[in-house]
Amino acid sequence: MADTAYDSNGLRAFLNERGTCPVIPNNPTRKRFHAFDKEAYRQRNLVERMFCRLKDWRRIATRYDKLAHVFASAVYIAASIIWWAN
Repeated sequence: MADTAYDSNGLRAFLNERGTCPVIPNNPTRKRFHAFDKEAYRQRNLVERMFCRLKDWRRIATRYDKLAHVFASAVYIAASIIWWAN
């Protein structure tokens, strides 16, 4: 899954060679449009917005914690508070 900026024939060919189905919306300037799964792209957008919300927390965005388990617990706390606030 990628954004419209990554819509190129070379990238699509590379993904197809690897056996991957590209989920990239068409660039408006493209002459030949390719089909893509709009529902899968919508799910990507939800995940991207979730990461953007997590990065609002300075501790997570700058990765102050040196240990992985401490960082993971900070992410869990932030995600819980974000979920609870909505």
